[in-house]
Amino acid sequence: QMQLVESGGGSVQAGGSLRLSCVASGYIASRYCMAWFRQAPGKERERLASIYPTGNTKYADSVKGRFTISRDNAKNTLYLQMSSLKPEDTAMYYCATRWWPGGACSDFNIWGQGTQVTVSS
Repeated sequence: QMQLVESGGGSVQAGGSLRLSCVASGYIASRYCMAWFRQAPGKERERLASIYPTGNTKYADSVKGRFTISRDNAKNTLYLQMSSLKPEDTAMYYCATRWWPGGACSDFNIWGQGTQVTVSS
């Protein structure tokens, strides 16, 4: 059974940092593209960053330069290093994945349960 479990969320003051982790089980994560999303109350889900099996990455403009996505294939783990956090970064953060046949990294079909990040001013 394929499963993703996020951790690392919490409360932090503006300007602080957090590192989120997403451990994958039940499949070989290195063959999948993976991404981080977030959703704040009353707002649409936003894709923040993606990482391909090739190691290529893409970022949303809202987090470019502040967040870094990475993966450790040996540990089947995805990370999101977040720095210079702002109150508007407050949201539930989710990781997602899908088998990557090439092309775009989209239409994710495996999701974690989420981890809450709260940034206070």
